[in-house]
Amino acid sequence: MTGAAHPDCRALARIGAAVRERLSCEPSVRRFPEERVELYAVDSFLNAEECARLIGMIDAVACPSSLVDDTPWPHYRTSYSGDIDIHDDTVRSLDHRLAALTGLPLACGESAQGQRYDCGQYFEEHCDWFDTTAGYWRRERRSGGQRSWTAMIYLNEVAEGGTTDFTRVRLSVPPLTGSLLLWNNAQADGTPNPWSMHAARPVLRGVKYVVTKWFRARTWQ
Repeated sequence: MTGAAHPDCRALARIGAAVRERLSCEPSVRRFPEERVELYAVDSFLNAEECARLIGMIDAVACPSSLVDDTPWPHYRTSYSGDIDIHDDTVRSLDHRLAALTGLPLACGESAQGQRYDCGQYFEEHCDWFDTTAGYWRRERRSGGQRSWTAMIYLNEVAEGGTTDFTRVRLSVPPLTGSLLLWNNAQADGTPNPWSMHAARPVLRGVKYVVTKWFRARTWQ
């Protein structure tokens, strides 16, 4: 998908500006020194006990990961993933803390998804925003529209490998237990940001666990 305008463009521009201003006032948040993509980090966003709880929940629901358009692309995404229990106290706390940090409404957040990367597993370069020319867009448009921000929390450190690489800007972020990554999937004008393309690099030793939560331009349903 190119950087063309889409139905949620104006909303995403407003959302981006509001979150940007809010994060700039939060001392625990640091922005990576890269102007082309809005990427932020918060160390120790979750404690070790919370991370262990979420790891157990991920193991209980993990299935082979799929793609949003259900295209069978072998060897493109080889991890395991699954939605974790939205009624669990740890998950509810996580949702509320992300909403409080960003100012994004709880109602716009998708259910948190847990991901496990066993040794050798990866996810090739991809984007989190939706292709509005694809067949699946009709479904996603009714379900809250375009994705605005991504929140991803590392739940453990990895012996080797498993970095999240922002491939177009040469940023590589290693797993650190409890650390949060936040990024805007749109540019300042609300169009999809191609510089936010990223990849989960192969785990070379150990296992990697993360929780990801995506926010939409409108109420998710």
